[in-house]
Amino acid sequence: MKTFVIGDIHGAYRALVQLVERLSLDKGDTLIFLGDYVDGWSESPQVIDYLLELNRQFNCRFIRGNHDEKCYEWLKNNEIIGDWLLHGGGATQESYAKVSAEKIAIHLKFIEDLDDYYIDSKNRLFVHAGFTAAKGVEKESYSPNFYWDRTLWECAFALDPTLKSTDKRYPERLKLYHEIYIGHTATTRFGEILPIQGGNLWNIDTGAAFYGKLTAMNVESKEVIQSDIVMDLYPEELGRN
Repeated sequence: MKTFVIGDIHGAYRALVQLVERLSLDKGDTLIFLGDYVDGWSESPQVIDYLLELNRQFNCRFIRGNHDEKCYEWLKNNEIIGDWLLHGGGATQESYAKVSAEKIAIHLKFIEDLDDYYIDSKNRLFVHAGFTAAKGVEKESYSPNFYWDRTLWECAFALDPTLKSTDKRYPERLKLYHEIYIGHTATTRFGEILPIQGGNLWNIDTGAAFYGKLTAMNVESKEVIQSDIVMDLYPEELGRN
């Protein structure tokens, strides 16, 4: 059975459907989503509905992203956190304008049940952003780090690729897990629309909210499957651009 990890979606329902179709999934396959299901493109409710349907057909794991947390606070408490509206939240507000209270309750439950992280049987860590605890995610004292931290990514991205894990300068956090998969920081910021590897860490957020594509990676083979450029699927919208 295959396992795919999928990057930040940001309301791009059309890209998500296209990507899943391209995966040619079989019953028993596993899909691990790294969070940020909402905010950006205009179909955040459709994204969550589709994810709930996928969960009925396949083995799915859903990780919490920072945008999911902000969306939750608005849906639940009508609270707008920081500049959420300027970073995709406005599109989410509009997209929920005609959604029933019953469906909103289902979506709130979906967000409440999201995992902060997932560690599989091969000691592969899946987390939206990162962690700071020297002894790993289970020792993290401040859970928002799981969906806000960028120090883990900066550490891995700056890593000398010739440095061996036995070297004293090799980051201790990276040694804790066989592999680490994150989203949160778009690779398009670095001129790349493919996942970027740093040490044993893979960044799967390939800028679907901006000018990039939605990406899935087969965690065993490292095969990369992508949607079309998302902004081409929403020609009348700006996403988070």
